[in-house]
Amino acid sequence: MNIGRIDLNLLVYLDALLRERNVTKAANQLGISQPALSNGLRRLRDLFDDPLLVRTSEGMIPTERAEQLQPVIRDVLSKVDMAVQPQADFDAANEEHLFRIMASDYAESTLFPHLLQRLRREAPGIILDILTPSDVSFLDVERGKVDMVINRFETMPQSFHQKGIWKDHFACLTSIDNPILKNFTLETYMDAQHVWVSKTGMGIGVGMDPHDVQHLGWVDESLCNIGKQRRITVFTRHYQAAMLLAEQNDLLVTLPSRAAKLQRDNPRVAILEPPFEIPPFELKMAWSPLVQHNPAHRWMRRFIIDVANSLLAEDQT
Repeated sequence: MNIGRIDLNLLVYLDALLRERNVTKAANQLGISQPALSNGLRRLRDLFDDPLLVRTSEGMIPTERAEQLQPVIRDVLSKVDMAVQPQADFDAANEEHLFRIMASDYAESTLFPHLLQRLRREAPGIILDILTPSDVSFLDVERGKVDMVINRFETMPQSFHQKGIWKDHFACLTSIDNPILKNFTLETYMDAQHVWVSKTGMGIGVGMDPHDVQHLGWVDESLCNIGKQRRITVFTRHYQAAMLLAEQNDLLVTLPSRAAKLQRDNPRVAILEPPFEIPPFELKMAWSPLVQHNPAHRWMRRFIIDVANSLLAEDQT
């Protein structure tokens, strides 16, 4: 292929088409007419000698060739965008900017109060739109509709950039009136009634099955590895709700240590170490290649890591 035949606009068109998989939506995103984009798609098919997108009953589906091209085109456009961006850094102290961030309830409870406190002091023009995992799909992030996601992830698209924020262990939270405090062992742990709290992954949530250990998370998988299964009587996706339930004297909550420590000044609950080993997990942030080189986005990523590192340093003092 003669590189002189390539119109850069066509690559922009193809990138939008592969993200939206719909000519009308892609045209609206690009601010051009549908006929103009349809004409662009015809030129792209001639250029690559491939249909690229095929109309089916489920919508437009990319061909194998198009799927191979997608990460390459994104990389090319990202580098071009970086080359033409102004070199000035993002002036967070004086600029206004809206960031849409999907955060798990755990991250929102443990990280965001400190993040917001520093933002108000150092970057008062920054506005955060905090979304829940059920609000967002990986496709939303991939398309740049959401700036970043902060959660514990079992899987993630390979094209995403990611950065670890911190690792955390687990703790148990229960009422100071719970008789289990007199003899907290694996046996009494198994005899207790438990509150399950977690929300990993993304997309619309579904109801939990108490017997589906593989999908219950770290705590239950760890118990399964030693041939145990706890009795879960309450399922919740909200750490604040779980911590309130821990005040009832017949319930036990096993949750990340940083969440449990939010209750250390609560005289109605006690914090205990689990009587069995649970592997630590890592809180991560991830974002699309589309925003990798954006100055404001780079600033926010550095700011989040700086806040997290400050909290980690406080733990060691």
